[in-house]
Amino acid sequence: MGDEKETITVAELSDGPPTGTTPEQSVDLPVVEILTGRGFVTGKSGSGKSNTASVIAENLLDAGFGILIVDIDGEYYGLKEEYEILHVGADEECDIQVTTEHAGKIASLALEQNVPIILDVSSFLDEDEAETLLTEVSKQLFAKEKKLKQPFLMLVEEVHEWIPEKGGMTEAGKMLIKVAKRGRKHGLGMVGISQRPADVKKDFITQCDWLVWHRLTWNNDTKVVSRILGSEYAEAVEDLDDGEAFMMNDWTERVQRVQFHRKQTFDAGATPGLDDVDRPDLKSVSSDLVSELEEISEEKQRTEDRIQELRQELDEKNSRIAELEKELQDARDMSRMADQFVDALLDTVKGVNPGRTEQERMREQRQLATGEPSVDDAADGATSEAAAEEAPGDTAAGEDDPDLQPMPDLGGADGGDGSGATASDGDETATADGGATAGPGGDDGPAADPDPATAPTAFFEGPPGEDEGVDEAVSRNGEGDDADDGDVAAAMAAVGDDEAMIDGESGEAVSVDADPWPGEVPPAGEELVEQLRQAIDAMPPKTRGMLRYYRKEGPAKPLDAHFAGGGDGDRTSAYAHNRTLRTHGYIEHVGRGYYGYRLADLVEEEYPGDPDADELDALVAAIEESFVK
Repeated sequence: MGDEKETITVAELSDGPPTGTTPEQSVDLPVVEILTGRGFVTGKSGSGKSNTASVIAENLLDAGFGILIVDIDGEYYGLKEEYEILHVGADEECDIQVTTEHAGKIASLALEQNVPIILDVSSFLDEDEAETLLTEVSKQLFAKEKKLKQPFLMLVEEVHEWIPEKGGMTEAGKMLIKVAKRGRKHGLGMVGISQRPADVKKDFITQCDWLVWHRLTWNNDTKVVSRILGSEYAEAVEDLDDGEAFMMNDWTERVQRVQFHRKQTFDAGATPGLDDVDRPDLKSVSSDLVSELEEISEEKQRTEDRIQELRQELDEKNSRIAELEKELQDARDMSRMADQFVDALLDTVKGVNPGRTEQERMREQRQLATGEPSVDDAADGATSEAAAEEAPGDTAAGEDDPDLQPMPDLGGADGGDGSGATASDGDETATADGGATAGPGGDDGPAADPDPATAPTAFFEGPPGEDEGVDEAVSRNGEGDDADDGDVAAAMAAVGDDEAMIDGESGEAVSVDADPWPGEVPPAGEELVEQLRQAIDAMPPKTRGMLRYYRKEGPAKPLDAHFAGGGDGDRTSAYAHNRTLRTHGYIEHVGRGYYGYRLADLVEEEYPGDPDADELDALVAAIEESFVK
């Protein structure tokens, strides 16, 4: 802190209108008012405004008072000719390059260690960076002064750049306005300097405690003088000499015409001439002060280096993630291709139209049961092909899976004991996988079909001679040869007993109530419900389990459904069970090896009418009760 000097001498009184003749007399300014108040110095270029600001700064520095100069044109470094003043900015001309990270330390040096500072924002190529630095330094000064209460002056060049009369206010401008309005009670003063008073926010000018008006000639600027000082001063201000000015202040409450002293230090802001100007030797500040700021710079550099390292690590990890995602997608593509390949192989085994082979099989069985003429050779071939396709891979699907072994027929082919017939019983149309279908010469009716895809059909074919019952049960979409034998209903032939069902585990017929399911099932749908329930009950447990899984989980793969239904995940067995469900219409292929549940669609297709939503829900619920436990 400086001595207890109460005033500084900066000028002499000057003769001239409108003040008239005045005796030669020095002009003193009270230090406290300058340090903590609000001032405004203006004048056109070359009129002496920057010289006046430097004279005030030199006097304060001589007295040992603190000051921070915001230099927008790089013209105040000449003060370093006489004073140890810290010059900070963004180029090599400064004592040290600073950024916003240094703002707190700059404020601490200025207030706590009484270090005079030139904040050279002219050296920043990025205006936004310069503005941000000024904003942060102003904030730090304001915040620290609230505690320290130490008289301190901010001198801001070209103040119209920060607090313009027109246009939006930047964050730096808002902070400077805050300092001007509220800094005084904390001990923080501010002097704004501008060559265009008309461009400076009038709220700032009118709140200033002291004002200095150097020569102004632009009409808009002289109007400001006229409004604040009067019209006689507006006329006289155009004729002021260099360094001469009208000064008004609150402590004298009058306007004085004064001639400011010439500054003593190097005039770095002078207009270059033809003569060479030797730059003086500038004083250096303490290396300790610079080292404190350098530590911040080094820490900032370390932080930036670490950030760069982390970014590089992140880029590498993101690259690795992208590689793994690609590998995962490739694996998925390979899995999908494998599934498609398997499906293609299965399609090759069972032919291009598996539904047609099923139709031919059922038509053959119906003709055998009803005594109609035998089917042609093409139908015989289709029947043999359909039987063979259900167990691809030799006997893996039939011999290794007990659920796919031949099942007894409800009709009692050999005396009603449910054992079923085999190929050795004289069947001339034995299927490719070892099962048999009774021929015209057989007396015991159709034998059990060992094929899981057609097991429900064999179970529900009526005994020979009951033409009418079989016809009605086999197809509800037509009669006789016009019936749609490929419809799923063909696989759901009636057993002839409205109150008989098949136990899904034992294969034996059991007696049930005429209306064993809940819900408002429409009378027209009772027969359909019973047939579908019986067909589902007659399926092997694993097949029912797979149907239950499809209903619960939605689209799924056969292997998953097979495993959930009690199977061991064997592909051949899984797809054999799956074909039973698919060929009878309970599920459908929905793409990429997935199959979806479609019992509701099946019921709607087979219902002998047009059920509404409630009726359809009741029908589906009644059927599902047979396998959803």
